[in-house]
Amino acid sequence: MSTVTYIQEEEFDLLLTPDSGVLVFDFTATWCGPCKMIAPLMDKLAEEYLGRIKVAKIDLDQNKTLGKRLGIRSIPAVMIYKDGNLMETIVGVAPYERFTTAITNLL
Repeated sequence: MSTVTYIQEEEFDLLLTPDSGVLVFDFTATWCGPCKMIAPLMDKLAEEYLGRIKVAKIDLDQNKTLGKRLGIRSIPAVMIYKDGNLMETIVGVAPYERFTTAITNLL
């Protein structure tokens, strides 16, 4: 199973373009227990939708300004974008189906 890579704020901004397709960002922190619970779900998403979406993790301890800019108050927060536009935000631990439904609706 592939693991989702971590990106920094600069890369987040570069990825959000009008033709970027579906992007899934998992905002997390190393100390966050619930974040660890959804990490395998993000890996599964990346594998199941390989070639159709991009999944990335962003450690908010290392990217505090991005978290503030996006108004993230609670983690885990999974933000799903399509072509540069925020389409859905899922906060907290959610079942895998919640993520797949949101993504399938955008593809």
